[in-house]
Amino acid sequence: MAGMTKSLPAIPILRSFDEDRTRAFYQGFLDFTVDWEHRFSPDAPLYMQISLGETKLHISEHHGDGVPGSAIFVPIVGLRAYHARITAKNYPNMRPGIVDTPWNTWLMQVTDPSGNKLNFNEYKDA
Repeated sequence: MAGMTKSLPAIPILRSFDEDRTRAFYQGFLDFTVDWEHRFSPDAPLYMQISLGETKLHISEHHGDGVPGSAIFVPIVGLRAYHARITAKNYPNMRPGIVDTPWNTWLMQVTDPSGNKLNFNEYKDA
């Protein structure tokens, strides 16, 4: 149909202040993959896209991109297996648990090195 608009999934932009700690957290601990990265010059701030399954995030060191301390809702299937996999790594700065929520999900919340919260939620009836 001509003129039809189709929306696509939103991609949150999360602020980062320390590239090494951010990579260790997202790649080393949470198993995200770097899809691409960009800098205007070698000494410019990093902007990159990372993904875990169908979840895509943009991570930016640019001032004004994202607000430190943001929270995002990440739907996930297989939360317990994912939790077991990442906690087995003994990441030194976090040992997340899984909680039963009143909104019909199991929730694992993690906080990245810049204070952003990722709320991994698995629907109980999925």
